Amino acid sequence: MAGLIRKDIRSKIKKMSRRNLELLTYEIRDFLISSVSVTGGHLSSNLGVVELTVALHHVFDVDRDRVVWDVGHQVYAHKMLTGRAGMFNTLRQYGGVSGFPDTGEDPSDVYNSGHSSSSISAAMGLAEARDINGEDHHVVVVIGDGALSGGLAYEGLNNAGNRQTRMIVVLNDNETSIADNTGSVSQYLSKLRASRQYQSVKNVLREQISKIPRVGESMAQGADRMRNLMRFAVVPGELFEELGFNYYGPIDGHNLSDLIELLEAAKHLDGPVLIHIITKKGRGYLNAEKNPDRFNLIGPFDPETGSRNEKEGKSWSGAAGETMMELAEQDERLVCVCAAMTYNSGLDKFAESYYKHFFDVGLAEAHAVTFAAGLAAGGLRPFVFIRSAFLQRAYDQILHDVCQQGLPVVFMVDHAGLAGGDGKAHHGLFDLSFLTHIPGLAVLAPKDADELRQMVLWALAGDRPAAIRYPKGEAPLLPVAPKRAKYTAKALKFGKSEKLITGKDKTAEIFAVGNMVQTALDAAEILNKDGIKTGVVNARFASPVDEAAILEAAKQNRVIVTLEDNAVKGGFGEKAAAVLAANTELREKARLLNLGWPDEYIEHGDARDLLKVYKLDAEGLAESIKAFLDTDK
Repeated sequence: MAGLIRKDIRSKIKKMSRRNLELLTYEIRDFLISSVSVTGGHLSSNLGVVELTVALHHVFDVDRDRVVWDVGHQVYAHKMLTGRAGMFNTLRQYGGVSGFPDTGEDPSDVYNSGHSSSSISAAMGLAEARDINGEDHHVVVVIGDGALSGGLAYEGLNNAGNRQTRMIVVLNDNETSIADNTGSVSQYLSKLRASRQYQSVKNVLREQISKIPRVGESMAQGADRMRNLMRFAVVPGELFEELGFNYYGPIDGHNLSDLIELLEAAKHLDGPVLIHIITKKGRGYLNAEKNPDRFNLIGPFDPETGSRNEKEGKSWSGAAGETMMELAEQDERLVCVCAAMTYNSGLDKFAESYYKHFFDVGLAEAHAVTFAAGLAAGGLRPFVFIRSAFLQRAYDQILHDVCQQGLPVVFMVDHAGLAGGDGKAHHGLFDLSFLTHIPGLAVLAPKDADELRQMVLWALAGDRPAAIRYPKGEAPLLPVAPKRAKYTAKALKFGKSEKLITGKDKTAEIFAVGNMVQTALDAAEILNKDGIKTGVVNARFASPVDEAAILEAAKQNRVIVTLEDNAVKGGFGEKAAAVLAANTELREKARLLNLGWPDEYIEHGDARDLLKVYKLDAEGLAESIKAFLDTDK
């Protein structure tokens, strides 16, 4: 068995004995731990689905059948079994293998699933397309119990159950999404897990499956016999049955034989089937079993101790969480809402200390926003912590439920800009584009950790909707920043920027947004050494833009440059362009260069590599400005 997963075994695995399949699961886990310890990646979730992945590959033809993963970060074993283990030294790196399903990598990756709760709807579409096209293959969903906290999952269940679409949903129940699950759905699944009959059902299940005929008229009777056994034995409330699904489970998701037998049986049933399996995140690696949230997405680590190889400074999320702790002592109106990312949002200490003022709503971003609107309407001051790439799922609620009513909800937009190895689905490159055009919504971006605190103070003291966007990673303290004591709510003026490098007779002025301020300062140093006098402005507000500062810069400089960690289309730069275009006197005087991310989906990779490739690092920025100036001679 040694070295088997380094080959493409998708065809061989169907013929392997149960013993060899069991041995294969050990090889996969060993490879996962050793590989991810070097590159970093999602470990806990992938260790938890090893048996399931092997069973799926044994029972189904992953090139002909369609398997949709939700969320897609649990596909590492699937990628190994389809010949990509040899690329795992490049996992989540620029030009390397993706940590999510990628339809461009292999035909067996049938759907790019980077966000939660969408799989059942997508799979139903695949199944209905199969039937319309007269094809004959299976459609399988693997969805985590955490994803059931998102409303879209129930829209898919409701519709598929109503139409009796032939598909198989595997509910991977590990009691967590990223952190521990919350809500009544989680409590419902807990009742299923804790059912008195669970242990006896595990033993009876194998016997009942064997009685289901594979052919003949009595097949439906056999399926009904098994369904009713499970239904009345372990399903209080019969939620999934009432939605129209044939429910089977719960079963041990680490018992390979049971999984194979039940999946084989499900292949022969008509209509939608839901198989409920119980798994453990981090299975087979004690460090991950004890701390599944820390190993959900981890950088390089020591596989023996589980400790990180690199020590990190204070993160942007950590700085935001500390600010919430500080202000909660001063203002009892303050409440925090997050969507299943308590630890990752920096709110773990807040959740412990101010639990009555903390709400984790699960992977339900749209609900989080409208819930916060209700909190604000009730006199509280909610801060909503949602990552940029996930906030776009709640666009309608931001516009309609919060901003149209002018409610003082503050959106803490984490992971804005590049998301590194998570790639296309997780890059937060569009929030400025879809937020800054909403009337009444102030959109701010801090240059460093202290300014983040100041912006939170300003938003809490105000009475309007606001969004504060900040990136992933370590939060700097820029040397140009004023003393911390100056960071008060009144020190920040609505819609006003901050000049950092000034001077007369400058050639260029860079208006930088948020985390790009440091890049602008570094580029200005390069340009000034080359005799190109360059100023730098910290935009602070992406909306409303500081029109007076832009027009003043147009009077004094040949070139105005805008720099943002966002798509150029619809971003801060286009807002600045509109200001110049409206001024007939100045629009011909100064030329405008808008720099940001191009009109495409950016691949995964280390942020430093991506910034260099797209010339958005200091050297690339200086080079682009020089080239732009040369065209003006």
